[in-house]
Amino acid sequence: MTWGTITDEGIAEAEALIDVLLRRDRMKWIETTTRDAIRHFAWGIGDNNPLWLEPEYALSSPYKTLVAPPCILYALDGTVVAPKLAGVQWLYAGTTFTWFEPILLDDTFKVEARLKKQELKSGRRFPKWVLQTGEIKYINQHDRVVGIAIGRCARTPRGEALSKEKKNKKALKATDSYTYTSDEIADIERQVLAERRQGSTPLYYENVKVSDKIQEVVRGPLGVIDIMAWYSGQQGATHYGGVHGDAIRYRSRHADYHLNKKTGAKESAGRGHLETSTGRDVGMGGAYDVGPQRIAWCQHMLTNWIGDHGFLHTLDVSVRKPNLVGDTLWWTGDVKSKNIREGYGVVELMVRAVNQRGELSADGTASVVLPRRNKGSIKFPLPHALV
Repeated sequence: MTWGTITDEGIAEAEALIDVLLRRDRMKWIETTTRDAIRHFAWGIGDNNPLWLEPEYALSSPYKTLVAPPCILYALDGTVVAPKLAGVQWLYAGTTFTWFEPILLDDTFKVEARLKKQELKSGRRFPKWVLQTGEIKYINQHDRVVGIAIGRCARTPRGEALSKEKKNKKALKATDSYTYTSDEIADIERQVLAERRQGSTPLYYENVKVSDKIQEVVRGPLGVIDIMAWYSGQQGATHYGGVHGDAIRYRSRHADYHLNKKTGAKESAGRGHLETSTGRDVGMGGAYDVGPQRIAWCQHMLTNWIGDHGFLHTLDVSVRKPNLVGDTLWWTGDVKSKNIREGYGVVELMVRAVNQRGELSADGTASVVLPRRNKGSIKFPLPHALV
């Protein structure tokens, strides 16, 4: 089998694992949502919600304890289900999350992950690539399924194999950095600091109207430290096989590495998130963010809007293009529908992220459950039939 190349043999090996329970050692950063785990994740996405961070504040909330940001599921399992295809790059394509109850302080989880589907694709940026779709169930200490993630991962040729595929040269070329004026930077900083939270004041189902726009969340210009903050709260180096001896053992078993042309050393292709030349080598145009990081920013926007009394039920986001170091994103949301289902007030939204060039970076849908006037607090867990 040719390293870094998508072959019929590699596709068949991966397909044989469909619906097989998979090991997840490398996808697990935490098992328990301790106070440190919660705040490190929140800090990693720039979310200072006191419901996540301040015990005294959380004590007066409907939950009577600290709550974890919903996307902390990424730290419990990274949702990358990308088996086999030795040396073939994996690029995160998106997640469909469903949550049934809040994730609380000191909840402990086990996960069950399976490859559910594999599709051979072709497109402008990659003439031949594979889309692998996995399902991850998050089961808490009470043996309840708290959440389900459907993770989508693009498997693409890497390095010389990518060139042999005659990939679009524009995608191989490093993208020029956007140079902001001082006025643009000042305006972005003003928008970042203008962020508001609904907080402890309930947002009632009855107060929401179709076509309402929710307050945006602005992130950027993206810096390398922003990416490192995500790693510290969500995954460390575990997704890439670890470091030092662990990394050597991982590479010897999985042939998953990137050859540093300057030093001759075998390293993780994950360095492309931090370095322009490697980002270009894997077809991204330069150093770029981590896909789940971008999706977690969308969760931040939604939990700001619904406040302490609302609940994020579903979030389905597809990553459309690389978010490069230096880019700024504006996450926005619009209410598209609302209805009562099984007694719950459900509001559905369209969400999207656009960069400073006006390009679509990510988009998708979300649904939230809001309290109804004179009906009391939301009852958990939500019925699975609500989806």
